[in-house]
Amino acid sequence: MNIASAPASQAAFDPNFHLSDPVGMTEELRMLREQVRRFVEKEVLPFGEAWEEEGKIPREIFVKMGELGLLGMRHEEEYGGTNMGPLASVVFAEELGRSSFGGFSSSVLVHTDMSSPHITKSGNDEQKARYLPDIIAGKKVCAVAVTEPWAGSDVAGLRTKAVRYGDDWVINGAKMFITNGVYGDIFIVAARTDPGAKGSRGISLFIVESGTPGFSVARKLDKHGWLCSDTAELVFEDVRVPAENLLGVENRGFYAIMNTFENERLCIGAMCAGESQKAIELTLDYVRTRTAFGGTLWNLQATRQKLAELAGKAAAARALTYHAATQAQEGIDVSRDVSMIKAYAPEALHEIVHGCLQLHGGTGYMRGTPIERMVRDARILMIGGGATEVMYEEVAKRM
Repeated sequence: MNIASAPASQAAFDPNFHLSDPVGMTEELRMLREQVRRFVEKEVLPFGEAWEEEGKIPREIFVKMGELGLLGMRHEEEYGGTNMGPLASVVFAEELGRSSFGGFSSSVLVHTDMSSPHITKSGNDEQKARYLPDIIAGKKVCAVAVTEPWAGSDVAGLRTKAVRYGDDWVINGAKMFITNGVYGDIFIVAARTDPGAKGSRGISLFIVESGTPGFSVARKLDKHGWLCSDTAELVFEDVRVPAENLLGVENRGFYAIMNTFENERLCIGAMCAGESQKAIELTLDYVRTRTAFGGTLWNLQATRQKLAELAGKAAAARALTYHAATQAQEGIDVSRDVSMIKAYAPEALHEIVHGCLQLHGGTGYMRGTPIERMVRDARILMIGGGATEVMYEEVAKRM
C-alpha cells in the first residue's frame, strides 16, 4: 500500500519528533546541536536521576562542558569564548531542554546566558580578565541575584541597598529563589545605590564572590520541580566589596538587567521548544506500544489528533523563538518578540506536558518516569524570568 494513501493509524513515521531546522541554520550551528545532543546522551541522561535525588549537579559537569567550549558562546574569544550570538544560545537551550531534566537546563543556562553575560556586556577589561576565563572553563559557576522576597517580576521594587564608604561598597538585603545560589561562586547582585531615586532608577550591579564576609545562604529551598538545580535564599549583612566590583555604570543597573532579560527569555523559549519535542517523542513511543481495547493507543483517533494538536503548538513556540533569535543576531530590537515568547512558550509547554501525561495514563503519574518529572519542571517557566501576566503587559506596551 502506498504510504501516502494509508490511514493515519497505519502510516509509517519517525518515532522521534524532530522539527526541521529553521531557515538560516548554519553548518556551525548544526554541529553545535549534534555536539550538545551527544553530550546530553552520554553525560546527563544516565546520571540525571541521581542528581535529582542529591539536589546538586556535580561541578565536573561544568568543567566538561567548559572543555568542549559550550560555556563561552556569549563571551569574547579573548577570554576563551566563541562569541557565537543569540542563535547559538537558542540551539544550546533547545538541546538542553531535550534532556528532560529542567533543573540541569536551568542551572547551566543561568551560568551561560543569564548571569555571566553581565560581565561581558558591562564589565571593564580588568573584570573580564579576572572572572571570565574560569567561568568559561566551568571552574567557577555564576549566578544572578535580582529577585527578592518582596520583588520578583517587579525589578524596580527591589530593596537591597549598597552604600559607598570610601573605597568600598557595603551591601545589605536579601535575595530569593536564586538558581545556583547554594553552590555558586560568582554572583551578579542588584542593589539600590540611590535611595532617593524612584522605581527603576538608582539600581546598580555588583560582583560578589562566595565566601565574602556577611554573604551567606540563609537556606537551600525545596522546590516543586527542577530538583537537581540548587536554589537559595541569600542574605547580605554588611557585605563589603571593593569599589572595583561595581559592574557597569552606577545607577544604571536596571537597564542592564532588562537587556539580559531579553536573552533569558529567548533561552526560555528554546528550553520550552526542546522540552515540548521531547515530551511528544516520549509519548509517541508510549502510545505506539501501549495496548488497550484490542489495539495500541495510537490506533485511537483521539490519541492521534491530540498529539497532532500538541505538535502544532510546539512548532509554533519554536518558530517564534528562532525568528526572534535571528532578528536579535542581526541587531534588530526584539523586546516585544521575546515578551511574546515568554508569554506563549511556557504556557504551550504546560499544556503539552500535561496532555502527554494524560496519554501515559497511570504510568505518567508515577515518580521515576520522565513525563512526570517534566510536568513538575515545566510549571516554573510560567513564573520565572517574568510571569505570563507581566509579559502580556510588556507586549501591550509595545503594540
